Amino acid sequence: MIHKDHFEAQVHPDWWRHIFTSLYLKTDGDVVNDPGITGKEVSLILDTLKVQPDAHVLDLCCGQGRHSLEIARRGFKNIDGLDRSHYLIQRAKSQGKKEALPVRFKEGDARKLPYPSDSFDVVTILGNSFGYFESVQDDMRVLKEVARVLKPWGKLLIDVTDGDYLREHFEPRSWEWMDEKHFVCRERSLSLDGQRLISRELINHTQKGLIADHFYAERLYSKESLTNLLKHAGFSDTMFHAEVSPESQRNQDLGMMQRRFILTTTIKKQWAAQKKKKEQTKEVVVIMGDPSKPDALKPLCIFDDDDFYTIDQLKNALRQIDRYKITYLNNHNTLIHDLARIKPKVDFVFNLCDEGFNNDPRKELHIPSLLEIMGFRYTGSGPQCLAYCYDKSLVRGIAKEMGIAVPEAFFIRPEETSFELPFNFPVIAKPNFGDSSFGITTRSVSYTIEELVNAISEIRSKIGYEKPILVEEFLTGKDLSLGIIGNAPESYMVLPIIEEDYSGLPESLPKICGYEAKWLPDSPYATVKSIPAQISEETKKLLEEWCVMLFERLECRDYCRFDWRLDANGNPKLLEVNPNPGWCWDGHLAKMSAFSEIDYPKMIETILAEAEKRFSRETEMVVEKPLAPAGVS
Repeated sequence: MIHKDHFEAQVHPDWWRHIFTSLYLKTDGDVVNDPGITGKEVSLILDTLKVQPDAHVLDLCCGQGRHSLEIARRGFKNIDGLDRSHYLIQRAKSQGKKEALPVRFKEGDARKLPYPSDSFDVVTILGNSFGYFESVQDDMRVLKEVARVLKPWGKLLIDVTDGDYLREHFEPRSWEWMDEKHFVCRERSLSLDGQRLISRELINHTQKGLIADHFYAERLYSKESLTNLLKHAGFSDTMFHAEVSPESQRNQDLGMMQRRFILTTTIKKQWAAQKKKKEQTKEVVVIMGDPSKPDALKPLCIFDDDDFYTIDQLKNALRQIDRYKITYLNNHNTLIHDLARIKPKVDFVFNLCDEGFNNDPRKELHIPSLLEIMGFRYTGSGPQCLAYCYDKSLVRGIAKEMGIAVPEAFFIRPEETSFELPFNFPVIAKPNFGDSSFGITTRSVSYTIEELVNAISEIRSKIGYEKPILVEEFLTGKDLSLGIIGNAPESYMVLPIIEEDYSGLPESLPKICGYEAKWLPDSPYATVKSIPAQISEETKKLLEEWCVMLFERLECRDYCRFDWRLDANGNPKLLEVNPNPGWCWDGHLAKMSAFSEIDYPKMIETILAEAEKRFSRETEMVVEKPLAPAGVS
C-alpha cells in the first residue's frame, strides 16, 4: 500500500507519454467524448477569438482531435493538430478521414514543434492540457515554441484549470463506474511545494481485477502566475475571459476539469528572416513613417498597437514574395544617410511613407522628391502629383476643366471671417489641405448657418487659423470609392467600386466616412462597412472613365483611389483623389481587391509588379531616345 505522502515519488517525469490510451477515453469519456460539451466549448473559443475561417489554427495537445475536428466542421480550412499520444492521434486521423475534414494531425512533442516559424494565426491549448511537465522550465519551453510558430500578433488561447480553486477544493478520494464492467478509484494529494496536484488512478475490471495503476501530476497555475509566465515567454495583453465547468451526464468526478478559465494572449514580435534564392531576388527598400516621432493625424498622436499590427501584416505580405529581399527604413533622422549608404545595391524603393517626412503630411511629397534627387526608382506617384492632390480645391478645378462633375463649393481663405453661402443646406466643411479625414467629424455637416460657423471655428482650432477651408454641398447619395492598380494607358486594372454601408448608423448621425469612422473603433461609426456598390451600369462606366482620365491628367502612378458621392438624383460627383492611398490590410484598396478575389499579399505584389513594368518602359524610352546631332545641346 502506498501512502499518499509518497505519491509524488511515484510520478514518472514523462507520465503523459503512457497514460493517454483507450482507457483514458473511458475514464474521462463523460467529458472528452461528449459532443455537446465539445460543441459548447468550441462556440466559446471561437466567440472569444473572433477568428476568421481562413485563419491558420494549431490545436496543440489535441488528443483525439475533438476540438479541431469540431472547428473544421464549422467551415475552418487550415487546421493542424499535434499530440504526443500515438493512439489518440491515430484516432483523430481516422475520424477526420471518415468525415473528410481538412485537419492535419501529427504526433509530436509540444516542447519542440515541427512547424516553421510564423506559421499560425492562432494556437489553442485546450482541455487543461497545459502544465503536465515536471518543471516550470518545460512549460516555458512550450510557450516559447508557441511564440515561435505564431505569426506576429498571433493569439494563444489556453483553457486550463483554476489552480487557486483546485488547491483548496480537490477531492482526496472518489470512485465511479466507467461502464458495466469497469470502475475507477482515485486518490489525490498536493505535492510537497503545493504547486502540483498528484493523482493516483486505479482502473478495475469486474472479472480481470486491477488493469491499470496510474500516477500523474499537473501543475496548479493561478491567474497571476500564468500571466507572469506568459510575460516571460514574450506574450502580452493577457486577458481572462470565462470560466468553464462541464456538465457530466453521469455526475463524473471531474478532477482537474471541474473549474477552468479561458485566457488569450498575444505575441508581438518581428517576422522571422526568410532565406531566398539570391539569383531570383531584387533588393527593395521600404520607406515608412517614423514610429519614434509624433503623428498629429493619429488619435493619440503616436503609433499605437493598431499601427504596429498593420505594419506586421505588410511585412507578412512582403515576405511571401520570393523575388524580393526587403530592407525597411523608418528612422527619418538618418533617412538620407541610410539611403546614400545602401544605394549601390538597391533595385528600387517601395514608398509607403504616406505619413510624410518626419510624419508631417504636408511633407509627403518630400520623400519622392528626395528619392528623385538621389537617383532611386520608386513606387507610387511623384511629388508633383502629391502636391496637386493634397489641395482639394485645386483638384476640383482640374476636374471641372475636364468636364468631370464636382459638388458645389466655396473657398474660405485664412483671413476671411465672413462669407456668403451660394447654395442651400446641408453643407460639409473640411480642411482644404490634408487627408485621412483629419478635421472632418460629425459636426462638419451643417444644416444651419450657426452650425456652419461652429464647424469652421472647430476646424480652425484644430488645424490652425492660417489654413484655408473648403465648404461643399453635402451630397446625400451613395458614398463610393474606386481604385486603380497599374498605369494608364499601358497596363492598369480597375478594381470593383465599393460603397459605404451606413445602415447600422443611428439616424441622428451624418452618413460620412470621417475621422470617427477611420480612427475611433468605439464610435457608432464602427458599424459602417464597405460592400460592393449597388449602382447602375451607366454610372459604373462613367466613374471608370472619369477615374482613368484623372489618373492620367494628375500623373498618378502604380495605384490610386478616387472617392465619389452621388447626389439626391443619383449623379456622381468627385470628392477627392488619393494618390499613394492607404496600403493597410483593412483599407479601402484592400477591400476592393478582395472583391476581385485578390488577397492582401497578392494586392501588394501586384502594385510592385506594375511599378516594375513602368520602370522597364521608362528604361526602354531612354534607350530608344535618338541622340542629338553633334554640336546640338
